[in-house]
Amino acid sequence: MIQSLDVTFSALADPTRRAILARLAHGEAPVTELAAPFDMSLPAVSKHLKVLEKAGLIARGRSAQRRPCRLEVGPLRDAMNWIDGYRRFWEGSLDHLDDYLKTLAPEDRT
Repeated sequence: MIQSLDVTFSALADPTRRAILARLAHGEAPVTELAAPFDMSLPAVSKHLKVLEKAGLIARGRSAQRRPCRLEVGPLRDAMNWIDGYRRFWEGSLDHLDDYLKTLAPEDRT
């Protein structure tokens, strides 16, 4: 699981790839549509898509001459679950700190 998280977070580290994923969250799209907002060549966008595909974050279909891309949520769900464990830890720690602060006498709070 850690290796897959490494690949997922590495793919998510790039703002172009995050923007591509944000677009695909609205539905599948062909490479030319995904490339349109970026000031880069189609081969450069294709390299980003290969990174996302290797990480399992997207899949490419085949529809006649088109190869639309679509979002794959599994790796994102795994990353979210991993992060959520730390969120619960920190929220619990802050709750304990809050409880402790409430036990202090008013003169001790300053």
